[in-house]
Amino acid sequence: MVKERARILVVGGGYVGMYTALRLQKKLKREIKRGQVEITVVSPDPYMTYQPFLPEAAAGSISPRHVVVPLRRVLDRCRVVIGEATAIDHGKRTATLSTLATEEEGTGTEELAYDELVLAPGSIARTLPIPGLAEHGVGFKTVEEAIGLRNHVIEQMDIASSTRDPAIRDAALTFVFVGGGYAGVEALGELEDMARYAVRYYHNVDADDMKWILVEATNRILPEVGEEMGTYTVTQLRRRNIQVLLETRLESCADRVAVLSDGQRFPTRTLVWTAGVKPHPVLAATDLPLTPHGRLKCTAELTIEGATHAWAAGDAAAVPDVTAGEPGTLTAPNAQHAVRQAKILGDNIAHSLRGEPLQTYAHKYVGSVASLGLHKGVAQVYGRKLKGYPAWFMHRVYHLSRVPTFNRKARVLAEWTLAGLFKREIVSLGSLEHPRAEFELAAGGKPPHDPKGSN
Repeated sequence: MVKERARILVVGGGYVGMYTALRLQKKLKREIKRGQVEITVVSPDPYMTYQPFLPEAAAGSISPRHVVVPLRRVLDRCRVVIGEATAIDHGKRTATLSTLATEEEGTGTEELAYDELVLAPGSIARTLPIPGLAEHGVGFKTVEEAIGLRNHVIEQMDIASSTRDPAIRDAALTFVFVGGGYAGVEALGELEDMARYAVRYYHNVDADDMKWILVEATNRILPEVGEEMGTYTVTQLRRRNIQVLLETRLESCADRVAVLSDGQRFPTRTLVWTAGVKPHPVLAATDLPLTPHGRLKCTAELTIEGATHAWAAGDAAAVPDVTAGEPGTLTAPNAQHAVRQAKILGDNIAHSLRGEPLQTYAHKYVGSVASLGLHKGVAQVYGRKLKGYPAWFMHRVYHLSRVPTFNRKARVLAEWTLAGLFKREIVSLGSLEHPRAEFELAAGGKPPHDPKGSN
């Protein structure tokens, strides 16, 4: 039984936000039913995206609908508000929100009072002031970006097949990915695999006509799977005629020409930026303590240092790693820690409301898995190294076990099964991004202009 009525505000609907709210629903079921506890989840999207499946969604192996989990269906005992927190005054226990309703009403923002705060807004892409990046680059953190990139790649193949201009053809068939972490390597591996399959249906485009380039500023890729597996990945990618350029930086992509620090220049119509993330801007608009890197200072119990009734986990939180030998070590900002932290976080909030002792978050990093395309992968789990098909199979098994809800597990498994029985889909649905284009043209208007010039 909780001591007093509590209004819990969860900022963010990602891994930590959704799983924490889900845990609170379970742990505080009776209190919620009696009206003693209210849970409000503020999220910019009405769904949680399972990001490890984005590369497969981009390659067409999984439907985009099955990569996301509807928050209202899963969090049926919570109030879900679609919007963003723009500022938080924890001293006054208020959050300033910008929602769909405030935009329509023209009021700008509204204030929401709370008693307990869970701050889990996640992270955003970390970009650099590189000429042309804002105009021509595309990220790979959302399902919209993944599907948009799939459509774009197929459209570039259509352009190359149709044009007589060799310069346009070369630029259309050159794909540059910046960043050698999970997102960059898996997206590149899956999309190259998909494009290599698709060229069989183009009479004048061959797989060798395409240039796939991975640019990484450090001397290794996929550091999470270890140096040996990272070196193996580089070898495998190069065997597929993918250029892996280590210790190389993107210096400009103005005028659709990727200029690299080693002097190479690649005319390209596709530049994918996956070179790291940074804390969400809302963290700087709070009165809560931050680390020099802009993350929230947290304890091993997932409370925010020096602030009562404030909690955090995931990418936004600097959580001490109590399993590490060296003091001051923090847990890595990845999905594996985020999901496990959310469970402890939900339990600790329930314990706090009931006046019970808090738990310490302690979890050793067990390893990593990465897909490099259909039937190709690398993995390092509990010290064991796997390559090729076994690693790819473990990648699928692991993430199938982690994707939320039985509904999504069953749908993803069904799609994988059907994909093994039938041929790949190579359809581009880029027109979905402009659903009113045909009607506007018929009504005498002008079709929308694509600012990225993908067509």
